[in-house]
Amino acid sequence: MNRTLPVVRLRVPTDEDAVTWHRVFDDPDVMEFHGGRSAELSVYEELTARQRRHDAEHGFCLWTMLDHDDRVIGFTGAQPWPREWGPKGEIEIGWRLGREHWGQGYVTAAAQMTLERVRAAGVPGVVAMVDAGNARSVAVTQRLGMRLAEVFTTPESKREGHCYRLSW
Repeated sequence: MNRTLPVVRLRVPTDEDAVTWHRVFDDPDVMEFHGGRSAELSVYEELTARQRRHDAEHGFCLWTMLDHDDRVIGFTGAQPWPREWGPKGEIEIGWRLGREHWGQGYVTAAAQMTLERVRAAGVPGVVAMVDAGNARSVAVTQRLGMRLAEVFTTPESKREGHCYRLSW
C-alpha cells in the first residue's frame, strides 16, 4: 500500500534543538534500541554541535526533523560512521523520532530527503546500522530500497545488529 508521506522539513540542528531532542527522546520506547534510557542533556549538546561541524565539512549531518507546524519531532540524516568497529570510513544514515509521531511516515519521508542530499553531495552509497529487533527501523530500510549486507554482534550491548547498504 502506497500512502502519501507527510510534510517534513530538515534543518541543521541549533543549540536549542539539543534541549528539544533531550525532551522528545526522553521515552523508554524511543530509547529501547539506544541504551534503554535517555541520555543526559550534555550528550545532545555535543551531538548538535558535532552535527553543525559535519554539515559545514561534508554538506550533510543528522538534521533536525520538523513537522508541518515546524515542531521538532526528531532527527534524521547521515554522518561518517563514528565507531572503531563496523563500516569504518562509510556514511551511515540514521533517524530517531519522538514516540507520538511513530507510524505516520515522517522517518521515511525525511530519510528519502536525506538520500537525495547525500547523493547530491557526491556520496556513492550509505549504510544503516540497525538493531535486529528494531522492526520499525528495519521496515524503513526496506522502504528506502536498502539490502541486508551483514549481521553482526555489537561490542557494547552484545545484541544482534544488521548492516543495510544502498549504493547508486
